[in-house]
Amino acid sequence: MAIQQADKLLKKHKDLHCAKVLKAIGLQRTGKQDEAYALAQEVAALEPTDDNSLQALTILYREMHRPSCGSWWWWQRLLLNCWSDDNGAKGLLWEWIFAELVTKLYEAAVKKVPNSEEYHSHLFMAYARVGEYKKMQQAGMALYKIVPKNPYYFWSVMSLIMQSISAQDENLSKTMFLPLAERMVEKMVKEDKIEAEAEVELYYMILERLEKYKEALDVVRGKLGEKLTSELQSRENKCMAMYKKLCRWPECNALSRRLLLKNSDDWQFYITYFDSVFQLIDESWTPPPEDEHSLEGEVHYSIEQAVKFIEERITEESKSSRPLRGPYLAKLELIRRLRYRGCNDEYKLGDPEELMFQYFKKFGDKPCCFTDLKVFVDLLPSSQYTKFISQLLEVIPLSATAENEIALPADIKALQQHLCVVQLSRLLGIYHAMDKKQKLTVVRELMLRYRHGLEFGKSCLKTELQFSDYYCLLAVHLLLDLWLEGEETAVWQCLTLLEEGLSHSPSNAQFKLLLIRIYCRLGAFEPVAELYSSLDAKHIQHDTIGYLLTRYAESLGHYAAASQSCNFALRFFHSNQKDTSEYIIQAYKYGAFEKIPEFIAFRNRLNSSLHFAQVRTERMLLDLLLEANISTSLEESIKSMSLSPEEDDIPWKDLRDNRDLTVLFNWDPKDRDISEEHRKLSLEEETMWLRIRSLTLRLVSGLPTLSHTIQPKNSEKTAENGVSSKIDTIRSLLQQLEAAVDSGKKFLEQKIQYPVLGPPPTRMAGFFSNGSCQCQTSLFYLVSDIYELDTNGLEDSAEIQERIGNSFKSLVERLTDLFNKCKGDLIEVRDGTLKTHPNLLENLVFFVETISIALWVSSYCDNVLRPFKSNLQKKKKKKKESSVAMPPVFTHFLDYVAELQTLTSNVIDHIKGLEIILTALKLEELSLKDTLLLQEEKKFTKTVQGKVQSSYHHSVQEIGELLKKRLDTIKKLKI
Repeated sequence: MAIQQADKLLKKHKDLHCAKVLKAIGLQRTGKQDEAYALAQEVAALEPTDDNSLQALTILYREMHRPSCGSWWWWQRLLLNCWSDDNGAKGLLWEWIFAELVTKLYEAAVKKVPNSEEYHSHLFMAYARVGEYKKMQQAGMALYKIVPKNPYYFWSVMSLIMQSISAQDENLSKTMFLPLAERMVEKMVKEDKIEAEAEVELYYMILERLEKYKEALDVVRGKLGEKLTSELQSRENKCMAMYKKLCRWPECNALSRRLLLKNSDDWQFYITYFDSVFQLIDESWTPPPEDEHSLEGEVHYSIEQAVKFIEERITEESKSSRPLRGPYLAKLELIRRLRYRGCNDEYKLGDPEELMFQYFKKFGDKPCCFTDLKVFVDLLPSSQYTKFISQLLEVIPLSATAENEIALPADIKALQQHLCVVQLSRLLGIYHAMDKKQKLTVVRELMLRYRHGLEFGKSCLKTELQFSDYYCLLAVHLLLDLWLEGEETAVWQCLTLLEEGLSHSPSNAQFKLLLIRIYCRLGAFEPVAELYSSLDAKHIQHDTIGYLLTRYAESLGHYAAASQSCNFALRFFHSNQKDTSEYIIQAYKYGAFEKIPEFIAFRNRLNSSLHFAQVRTERMLLDLLLEANISTSLEESIKSMSLSPEEDDIPWKDLRDNRDLTVLFNWDPKDRDISEEHRKLSLEEETMWLRIRSLTLRLVSGLPTLSHTIQPKNSEKTAENGVSSKIDTIRSLLQQLEAAVDSGKKFLEQKIQYPVLGPPPTRMAGFFSNGSCQCQTSLFYLVSDIYELDTNGLEDSAEIQERIGNSFKSLVERLTDLFNKCKGDLIEVRDGTLKTHPNLLENLVFFVETISIALWVSSYCDNVLRPFKSNLQKKKKKKKESSVAMPPVFTHFLDYVAELQTLTSNVIDHIKGLEIILTALKLEELSLKDTLLLQEEKKFTKTVQGKVQSSYHHSVQEIGELLKKRLDTIKKLKI
């Protein structure tokens, strides 16, 4: 109807630009993109100047260049080829194209209406989208000349700063762009034209980047600094930052002391106060005899003064209307620093154990008490741990209803106190030192306390957490310890307790995250997808915790869920460029200049994300696995993705590990917790695995480029930039793959064990141990041999043919070995104990992937051999000879294909057998004869078992369906 109405208008007014654009929007939305684009270009060529037409064209361009489902991989490829560099001028190409088109529109409009503030403003923002900082500077000044408003002038100044940030030459940045920006602001200062806080912030930013810290300090302390009012203590914080840069410790100390007198609960100033005191002591600083101590007032320059100051803060706190934690924690912090310097005993600050006990009595009912004390537990001697915990327990009001029963809290306050003690017990390693029987007793006690604590949360909403949730989590952590020690039933109890906890606290993210990790460890992905979805991950969380989902989806045989999880992640990364462009524009509009470099750094950090590179690579491999030579040919699939073996679009040097490895709560001691070494090793492992996967993808993408061509013998080097260069690329990639595999094997020789709640290991160990790696590498070497046969012809190639025949035999043997490692039951019931074998699932998934690569290589082989056989048959007919000997390579290939077919059929039969077993198990009433189980937990145990079995069942179904399709492809291989 919109198109019809636009047509009616155009019959009366042929040159009505806005009507044409509105019609184009209608055409675009009805799927007629070519017509819409032609109409839009027709209007754009006329360079319209009316605001309606320009706005409508902007809307149309944005819609035309939004990635749709149908063009997913085309846009994906544009992204890969357009990494956002430092100047932000590149990024998602569709956003860049959109901005370019809009830029041209407003450039034309500005030329025709040079005094239009609105068009100049739109032009500036269009330049901002693509990071054209030089043009932004010019546009800002042109706008200021038309309408002399301060914001426009400072837009131009900010554009100079952005040129300095993006400049490759740091010297150029500090000698040209920043000094020019400084002079421009100084001009406004001299003319007394500075009006807004944002302008002062910008001046401060310039001076800080020029390392003119004294001048920046003068600005903040002077008249201009009075405008810094939007943030609490903004002026003081900036002064403090400059004092630190200038190493003016007296001023640092005096300012932090003064701020603590105003608010003795501000922790950041305690840290600065202590840092400055000890710096002054090390420098042997003394105050001047006559003048003031410093610009900021009195300075404390000795330990005695610091001790007295902290004691005074505690005295003042006692008079306060509300309890303040800062002074008490500051005393512990001072003791720690003095102990580090070896002079703690001289100042009689008190026993850390007693101070922590007093702190607990005062703040033990606050959830923050544990995290406060956690920082200082290293002040306690290990011999005092048990005594300290007992001391804390004595002051908690617990009561038992009968003899030999567990004493329980009567209110929430007592419950919080007891929870704090339990968390400290775990942190101090008391639970780790227990034997199995003791741990099981503690688990029962914790769960009893958890269920009792639910009484206090009866009025809680579904979105609120239960007060006693941590008891359940701690019980699960103890059971995880038992599982790692070899107690198989403990993992099922973990799942049971977590499912029970989730039923009472459906919004508890910790329950969900822990369930995700444990289900994945057991090889059950089906419940994980729903759990992750219910987390409702927002924005950056798709990068920080998305690895929990994408690491396991494909590797456990849930191909449909894997595609979906990859899509979720990629959608976030794809929208990042557009979103950050909007943030940057808003920052310019509202004068939040200091945020603009942050937004650009954020965008670049996401574009260089390790997780982003992994998801892209795995998604493309997955798409090939699910589609290539099934619904479309390998060549068409690769073409639709615009894959090229020559292109490596992963920014290896700039890869950023944005994973949040501490998202799961952890109460383990330091020696059992995730360390920096674990993080470093995990990043190294992830990068190695990504390199192997990326090279595999590029090698597969090179297969269609080696199409059979009739060339003269030994012409390999003559076809520069032709087929011969393609085989050189394949061989080069194969060498790189070998090197990556060698690096991976050396890495795995370290036998690194990450904490159970630490980073999940990659699939690299399984890839090497089950033989997939050797199979896939051999297949790519076979490609090189086939190409050599194609180039040399069948005559005088007996050696090559024999080599190819041996490769075929070796491959079948290796694939058979890989299949043997897939055999066995996924779920095993022994004496009422349920044991899972998730490694069999991962091996099956690797088998499917390897057999797919074998088929793609076989298709290439088929394409090479078929023309040879056809030519031989033609010669045979011409010569009318009945006994022309066929080269052995044909027999080798046909035997190889037949064996592949038999092997694949055997695997499919094996999978059918697994399905039957799993279905039978699902129908049985499984009950674990485990002393850990309590009566109320049985229904959750049944739920957990059902979820694992159902997940396994769906995994083998999806794997089986995919293998059947691959078997159909094998049957078509006939030369």
